Amino acid sequence: MAKDLFNRYIWLVDTIYRAGKITFEEINEKWLRNDNSEGKEIPLRTFHNHRIAIEQLFDININCNRRNGNTYYIENTEDIEKGGVRSWLLNTFAVNNLINESHKLKNRILFERIPSGQQFLTPIIEAMRDGLRIEITHQSFWRDESYTFEIEPYCVKIFKQRWYVLAYNSYYDALRIYSLDRIQNLRVTDTQCETPDFNPEDYFNDSFGIIVDEEIDPCTVELKVSEPKRKYFNALPLHDSQQEISTTDEYSIFRYFVRPTYDFRQELLSHGAEIEVLSPAWFRDEISAITKKMNKLYK
Repeated sequence: MAKDLFNRYIWLVDTIYRAGKITFEEINEKWLRNDNSEGKEIPLRTFHNHRIAIEQLFDININCNRRNGNTYYIENTEDIEKGGVRSWLLNTFAVNNLINESHKLKNRILFERIPSGQQFLTPIIEAMRDGLRIEITHQSFWRDESYTFEIEPYCVKIFKQRWYVLAYNSYYDALRIYSLDRIQNLRVTDTQCETPDFNPEDYFNDSFGIIVDEEIDPCTVELKVSEPKRKYFNALPLHDSQQEISTTDEYSIFRYFVRPTYDFRQELLSHGAEIEVLSPAWFRDEISAITKKMNKLYK
């Protein structure tokens, strides 16, 4: 299955990365301790096929040092440590790999559920790699019926426990974002699509999450954050543009350059009375109107 193959790729990258350098025999020894091995070693030919696939999918190069006992290592570890998809892959699955090797700990380590899972993640990534359109049957939260249509996948993004695919929809002649857990069926077509001159990081740069509403311009947003909560904000910034511009014993003021979209508004509301929107005025008024409606529910 595609899901099992994807997991094996991640396991292999994580194993070699953690080891620094490792022989093929040592890789197989570790693999045999994994539940997914079913007691079978990885054939050498399969291992090399995995190496090629990993390079194509994730741009991670696994090389062999023949002068040092034919040990394998990851060539671009510096790029992994800088962040991005390669860092995410290792950080996400490193614990999973350890758990698989420590069977007795499985019921003592709890994770958040990601409903979209990997069912459609691998074929979407492969479609992006091969420059192919995909056909999806999608059931929006806001519609009673599902619809089947073709899209050109540009990138995938995880946010708030859900995987999303950003894609060009020719019907709207615009980019649209689709949650993978709302996809009922997916088929990779044979129709080629041009690889766009597109930078996903730039596209989402001014957004908090996955909503890029071009009707809302990026602007300076200032928040007053209470003393206990500001420690949380400093440890985990809401957005890359976050700046702490004023500090007192009771509160801090944080400044952002961001689109005040629906998901950003919902995030601020989730912190309750511990934060106050200072500007812009229209956004402050919007938050105020919502809190007044909420207050009426409890009277």
